Amino acid sequence: MDAMPGYGLAAPQIGVMLRLAVVDCSDERGRALRLADPLIVVASDETSDWDEAPPNLPGVSARVSRPARVTVAFTDAEGDRVRQDFEGLWATSVQHQIDHLDGRMFFDRLSRTKREMLLKKALKR
Repeated sequence: MDAMPGYGLAAPQIGVMLRLAVVDCSDERGRALRLADPLIVVASDETSDWDEAPPNLPGVSARVSRPARVTVAFTDAEGDRVRQDFEGLWATSVQHQIDHLDGRMFFDRLSRTKREMLLKKALKR
């Protein structure tokens, strides 16, 4: 993950078909949170919007609205099942990676028109 731009990486993105993800939204790299079998257990009604993009398509991004705060249950790097609250960019990034684990892409959350425009732009690259 540190070799690419972005805040997270899900195992399926690199061909590993396991429910594993890593997220690091810290100001300085090296504070990555490792999540195994993550599950959103609580999501706020309040939303926040962030520009999201795939690392394999530079320059292709879209503003996505997601819950501003989430509580996620996951198995941590020590093998313990924990619950952790996330907000802001951390909440967005964790949700983005969980979407990957569930077979969804960020553009699946866009309207049909916005999704078609984004995919057309991606095909031109």
